[in-house]
Amino acid sequence: MDTDAELLALLTLRFTPGLGPRRTEALRRHFGTARAVLGAPPAQLREVPGLDRKSLGAIGMPGLGARAEQELQRAQSAGVQVLGRGLPGYPAALEALQDPPAILWVRGPDLPQEVVPRAVGVVGTRTASQYALMLSRQLSGDLARAGVNIVSGLARGIDSAAHQAALDAGGVSTALLGCGVDVIYPAENARLAARLTLVSEYPLGTRPATHHFPQRNRLIAALSAGSIVVEGNQKSGAMITATHALECGRTVFAVPGRAGDPLAAGPHRLLREGAVLTERAEDVLDELGWSGATAAPPDLSPEQALVYNALPPLGAALLDDVATRSGLDLSQTQLALTMLGLCGLVEEQGGRYLRR
Repeated sequence: MDTDAELLALLTLRFTPGLGPRRTEALRRHFGTARAVLGAPPAQLREVPGLDRKSLGAIGMPGLGARAEQELQRAQSAGVQVLGRGLPGYPAALEALQDPPAILWVRGPDLPQEVVPRAVGVVGTRTASQYALMLSRQLSGDLARAGVNIVSGLARGIDSAAHQAALDAGGVSTALLGCGVDVIYPAENARLAARLTLVSEYPLGTRPATHHFPQRNRLIAALSAGSIVVEGNQKSGAMITATHALECGRTVFAVPGRAGDPLAAGPHRLLREGAVLTERAEDVLDELGWSGATAAPPDLSPEQALVYNALPPLGAALLDDVATRSGLDLSQTQLALTMLGLCGLVEEQGGRYLRR
């Protein structure tokens, strides 16, 4: 299969009015490839169940292919990956959803390809209490030091605290957005976002919209082996994430709060329904069978520890990526990697660095 041509065709279908993820996948499965869909005559298109006359008429509409080409060129210029469902690089973990996105836009190197390589969602309210913020930082930092990718939504409150704590611990973190990966929302998180892997199912330039955020919550749930709800009322976005996590067969964790506190109502309901009571990182690691911590050895310098923890627990990373995750400049990162190599903790293979 010509993957570049298939990605272009899939992106063209993504821009076709009336075709959501489910209809796009139904068409692709029926015809075998997205390219075949675009080349199919109307009579054959009508054989696919679940398509109305309007959406059928939109397939192959003039200008959509050109728009897809422009989007790919724009993404390449911006250093953004465009991943298509069924094509290399697309996270298999998303197949647990009823409606995985046909296309993902990714900025950064650490998108979890599977659930197995330690990814956990940390979610909660934007108007978090100081107690909840403290717990989010502690949980996220400790999990990051154990080699866990902290997945959240870059929102104010719990999300931002979780992302920042993971980075401060020398770990990695992934943000799912309700806008394009080139549109940072909220704007005050621009510096934080520059150190994260950003993922969206929305094209470049898409502005944030209220209905986008429940959609992105399902991606947080699917890309994580489990989701921790720190604080939120019973109708919060964090509870939507928990619902999607259960639907995906993932584990739900909940942090207990104060009795009678409306922001503790969500986690307390989850606990009554069987969520794992969570007060420390070990509760998560033990439940998921990840008790073998991969934190840096204690006798390293601060820079070496940052760089060691910035290396992915599985696989290898380029120098630029390690520097970005650690927050150090390239020369500091290179020196730390050299010293770690001399200590037998890091190995270089083909210009990439991995833990030994």
